[in-house]
Amino acid sequence: IEDTLKAAYKKKFGTTENAVVKFSDDLSDVEIYSRKVIVEKVEDPVLELALDEALTLSPECEVGDEIDILLDPKDFDRSAVQAGKQTAHQSFSEIQKDSLYAEYKDKVGEIIIGYYQRASKKGDIFVDLGKAEGILPAKFQSPRETYSRNDRIKALIVDLRKTLSGLQVVLSRTDPEFVRSIVELEVPEVYDKVVEIHKIVREAGYRTKIAVYANRDDIDPVGACVGLKGVRIQAVIRELYGEKIDILKYDPDPRTFIKNALSPAEVTGVVIVDEDKKQAIAVVPESQFSLAIGKQGLNVRLANRLADWSIDVKTEEQYEEIDQSALESRKAAEELFSDAVDYEEVTLVSELPGIDERVAAVLKEHGIDDIDRYLEAVKDNSIASIGELTEEDRAAVQKALDENVEFVEEEAEEEAQAQETPEEAEESPPPEEKHEDQEYECPECGAKITADMTECPNCHIGISFEEYEDEE
Repeated sequence: IEDTLKAAYKKKFGTTENAVVKFSDDLSDVEIYSRKVIVEKVEDPVLELALDEALTLSPECEVGDEIDILLDPKDFDRSAVQAGKQTAHQSFSEIQKDSLYAEYKDKVGEIIIGYYQRASKKGDIFVDLGKAEGILPAKFQSPRETYSRNDRIKALIVDLRKTLSGLQVVLSRTDPEFVRSIVELEVPEVYDKVVEIHKIVREAGYRTKIAVYANRDDIDPVGACVGLKGVRIQAVIRELYGEKIDILKYDPDPRTFIKNALSPAEVTGVVIVDEDKKQAIAVVPESQFSLAIGKQGLNVRLANRLADWSIDVKTEEQYEEIDQSALESRKAAEELFSDAVDYEEVTLVSELPGIDERVAAVLKEHGIDDIDRYLEAVKDNSIASIGELTEEDRAAVQKALDENVEFVEEEAEEEAQAQETPEEAEESPPPEEKHEDQEYECPECGAKITADMTECPNCHIGISFEEYEDEE
């Protein structure tokens, strides 16, 4: 009501800056005032009032005071009334949208029934839901389904839209959750959570696969969903206009689950090729190969999505042609290292467990935090010149090295040299000598470095030296 009166006021006076709407205490009456500033000389009659006129209304008025002048809504002209009327209609429409939105907001994900109204040029179907209008976009329609006027449509609410004409409820008949809701309606065990749906994958209009499991050992989850003589699953199929539905049992073992996922095909066996990459081979008899693949690969594609594995279907003859030795060696390697502990390469003394932070800081300050540099310092006894390190500190570092670092000697080169014939030794060029004593400059800080260093002693940046041959 306040917005309506202010809209009429703005149409008449051009502003709502000084419009004041007051309601009675019991909200039974409403009045609109024009608040004006009292001045000696009026420049803007909409916002200002002369002092002599104000004194006729209130003898206590002074220049600079504000006074509210009561307006009679009957003085508004036709255009002002029309502006207020349009604002009222718009407010009522927004209120209706908000109330409908609040009503349908909690229904997202539920099934609703409506009736076919009309179709757009794009193929979208508008559905009469009673209070609100529903829209079934073409991308959410099954290719099996056709509708005519006043046909009953059962669909899933997936989204809500506020449009100029009102609230629009977005519907879907292709969403896997639509199948879940239909199954819950037809199978009491699923509704009561005695049988639960693990996952649903679907190619709308063609085939749906549903993996189920029971929370009790005395219940067959597949049988409960199929029903006596298939009466329950047939009701779901009728609602989906004859779409094929496979009900299968979920199993935590990937081999068993993959075997079940490829139903109705009979799978001889499942071989895990790469467990980390989730790659597997399903072996089927020759007569079951086309059934396992499905029309245009639909069955195996849905099985991939259901099991979340990459499944390669092979016949028994095709599987025998695969390099068995490669598969066995891969499997043996996986079994060998399945329980092995992953060791991380340690290069710094500070990374060793049990090293005191003070000792690590001292070593880093002298540029020998690297394990190799530390061992060199121990070898030439230059470590003893570091006064901040006590005998106990050096012993603790050595103990940590002995317990946590495994030094692998490079014997491959020695064996190759031992097996090398004298003729090959003469033909092979002598190794180039590294000029370790030659000094270079660090590219980061400019400090002096030599070819045998792996990091700068000043800024501790990692460095390496490579030799290149000049090409003429």
